[in-house]
Amino acid sequence: MKKLLSFFGTLAAVLMACIAVRLTTQQTLAVVIFSSFILGTMFYWQFRLAFALIGMTALLAGRVIDIPHLVEFANLDIILFLVGMMLVIGFLEERRFFEVTTERLLSAIGHRPYALLAAMMGLSMVSAALVDEVTSILFMTTLTLHVAKRFKAPPLPFLMMIVFATNIGSSATVVGNPIGVLIALRAGLTFADFIRWATPISLACLGLAIPLCFLVFRRPIAALAAGVHHVRGETIHVEAVPAKDFWTALALFLATIIGLVLHHPMESWLHLPKNTLLLGVPFLMGGIALFLEGEKARNLFEKRVDWWTLSFFILLFASVGTLHYVGVTDRIAEGLRAAAGTNPVALLALVMLIAAVLTALLDNILVVATFVPILADLASHGIAVGPLWWGLLFAGTLGGNATMIGSTANIVAIGMLERQGETVRFGRWLGPGLAIVIPTLALAFGLLVLQAF
Repeated sequence: MKKLLSFFGTLAAVLMACIAVRLTTQQTLAVVIFSSFILGTMFYWQFRLAFALIGMTALLAGRVIDIPHLVEFANLDIILFLVGMMLVIGFLEERRFFEVTTERLLSAIGHRPYALLAAMMGLSMVSAALVDEVTSILFMTTLTLHVAKRFKAPPLPFLMMIVFATNIGSSATVVGNPIGVLIALRAGLTFADFIRWATPISLACLGLAIPLCFLVFRRPIAALAAGVHHVRGETIHVEAVPAKDFWTALALFLATIIGLVLHHPMESWLHLPKNTLLLGVPFLMGGIALFLEGEKARNLFEKRVDWWTLSFFILLFASVGTLHYVGVTDRIAEGLRAAAGTNPVALLALVMLIAAVLTALLDNILVVATFVPILADLASHGIAVGPLWWGLLFAGTLGGNATMIGSTANIVAIGMLERQGETVRFGRWLGPGLAIVIPTLALAFGLLVLQAF
């Protein structure tokens, strides 16, 4: 009942705000329906796709959007990119590629708690950057829960450390996070652009986050250290994998990463439009994965591609596009210009602050998808939005660490922990989350300003 009252109360406040700022009837209808979509997702996460479908029906019935524009705003290029990558990752997971790699890396570290945690955070960052945050958090959460159980330590603090590193690492490359794909395709950025702009800042943020986590979680780490002294000589064990399967998976993984890194030079050599091979590489590698899977190819396609989430993304992108279609994003862009004036640093700070706060309360994909047309409107008014795209990327990834619902990785990790019988409250995450988000976001802002202005 509380959720229902909060839902309708917030919706009423949104309606009053629309009237106060004198939005048109179409704009008001679009904002109210979109807000109901967001609120439904917040309060009833398990029914998010149902809210999305009903919300899109309302937008069509209210003539706020038509079918051709729904298709245009659905961002099918991003959806297809994710399909290809999910096929590749699914193939690698079937062959336990990530677990074997993790075991081999950690077996060399020994029983040193701080070194173990730093290595796990580093591995979380690298795996998120090279694959994606969801895949990274799936196998790193499994590893973390195993380590915590083995050393009889509380799992939540270490799980939070892994999530923080995963979200930070997901900003390092274009494939690390769906918002990176969204920003790359809409801003015309390449994999090399991410290596130039995002990777160094991401590494710097992780370098700051690791000692901060050691400070914030010093008591749980002490408990881990005590457990380590009682357990020595053991290795983290995963099920044996045939050598042929591992090397096949490694070859596909390296080919995918190399293809994504070199997509821009290959496009120039083949005289292809920009970012053509950013989509082509996942398509090719996904097809190869299906061939290698043989008779189980259909099962790989049906089970390893997250069709529930992709369907939600399609409707989410289309609903955000509606705000652009009726001119709401243009009004927001005008407000940002008025608030920041002609100061580009102030505009960057404003975009990062608003996006980070919203990301902490909503899923980061929702926030970034909302901001994309706003930045496009700013660009149409002659404002240089290059630094703003990077600011939006870091606000969406780093800001997601603030709360347990800030990113998909957080939600996945919490779900896996709860299946172990643990209960996580909002407040238990918020304090440590803010202790990491505020310094890392400030660092990212400072480094962006130094490079861009």
